[in-house]
Amino acid sequence: MSTTQNVSAADLAALAPGIDGLLGDIRSDHAGETGAVLIYRGILAAARDPAVRAFATQHMATEQTHLDLFDAMLPPGQRSVLLPIWRVAGFLTGFLPALFGSRAVYATIDAVETFVDHHYEEQIRKLPDTGSGGALRAVLLQCQADEVHHRDEAREMQAAPHGPLLRGWAWLVGAGSKAAVHAARRI
Repeated sequence: MSTTQNVSAADLAALAPGIDGLLGDIRSDHAGETGAVLIYRGILAAARDPAVRAFATQHMATEQTHLDLFDAMLPPGQRSVLLPIWRVAGFLTGFLPALFGSRAVYATIDAVETFVDHHYEEQIRKLPDTGSGGALRAVLLQCQADEVHHRDEAREMQAAPHGPLLRGWAWLVGAGSKAAVHAARRI
C-alpha cells in the first residue's frame, strides 16, 4: 500500500457531522481490517501449501497496514465493542478453509474481497474530492485498490470453477461480512 495521506482522529471528528454515518462506516472498516488480519493468521495456522502461505503472508502485511491507518484514525472509545468476536470470526474464516486446501482459501478471499470492494465503494461515493474528506477518500480508494488486487489474485490462483459446496461457502462468507458490517456500524 502506498498511501501518502493520513487522516487523523481530529480530521475524522471534524468530518463526521457533515457526512451521514461516517463514524459508523470507519468503525466497520476498522472491524473489517481487524478481521482481515485474523483471516490471514487463520490461513497461516492451518495451510501447508507454500503458495498459499506466501499469498497469506503478503496479503496479511497489506491488511495490517490498513488496520494501522484505521487505528490512527479511530479513537479506541469509538471502535466496535464486538472486536473480540470479529477476531475469532476472522481467524475461523481463514483457518477452516485452509484445512480443505488452496481452492477453499482462494474462494474465501474472493468472496471477502468482493464484498469489501463494494463496501468501500459505498463510502467513497459519500466523500468530497478535496480537504479532509478528499484525504479520507484517497485512503479508502487505496485500500479498495489493494482489496481488489487481493480478490483478483485469489481468482487467478483458483484452478477451476466453484462447485456447489464452495459457492455455498462463498455465499455464507459474503452474508456474514454484510451482517458484520451492519453490526459494527452500530456497536
